[in-house]
Amino acid sequence: MLWILLLSTIVGAYLLGSIPSGFLVGRARGVDLRKEGSGNIGATNALRVLGKKWGYLVFAADAFKGFVATAGTVAIVESIAPVYAIPMGVVAAAFCVAGHNFPVWLNFEGGKGIATSAGVMLGLFPIMVFVSGLMVWVVLFFVTRYVSVASIGAAITLPTASAVLTLMGHCDWLRVSVAGVLCLMALWRHRPNIQRLLAGTEKKFEKKRPSPQT
Repeated sequence: MLWILLLSTIVGAYLLGSIPSGFLVGRARGVDLRKEGSGNIGATNALRVLGKKWGYLVFAADAFKGFVATAGTVAIVESIAPVYAIPMGVVAAAFCVAGHNFPVWLNFEGGKGIATSAGVMLGLFPIMVFVSGLMVWVVLFFVTRYVSVASIGAAITLPTASAVLTLMGHCDWLRVSVAGVLCLMALWRHRPNIQRLLAGTEKKFEKKRPSPQT
């Protein structure tokens, strides 16, 4: 039974995470995000290339994957074998984000996992972990105007906040461990951004200026 639960969780979470929301939304709009902007299929590039409405849609879809994978897994396993509910939720979290970052349908070239990790936080962690990550993201973004800096800061906040809550008795070290894995995956996917930040060539997020009227 345990092996069936584990295998089902791994395959299901990975396949759900690998649904390329940004790519599909872009294609529906007649755009291949892999060939526009930064070339990434994540929400940030979708927002830059397709506009706010579609960028927010991609973010919501990617976050929804993470939420469904974790909350759904916990709910299902809890009805079958409650003792394994959180452990299987942790497995689902890791493989859902891995599926988003490395989707089999797009030659394993996906997003950077920030939106999907946000959904995981909502589905598996105490709400304060999500709130902490969101606050760090917002502050860093408005101070620096770098989406990458905000995303990296939020990623680092995930294991930090969950560890603090564990010490306070509101979380557990198993979830802290997967938070660390998600953080490392985010940092790995942001390697090019980190290199550009160090070189001073990373682009800040700027609002599009309206075209001059003649």
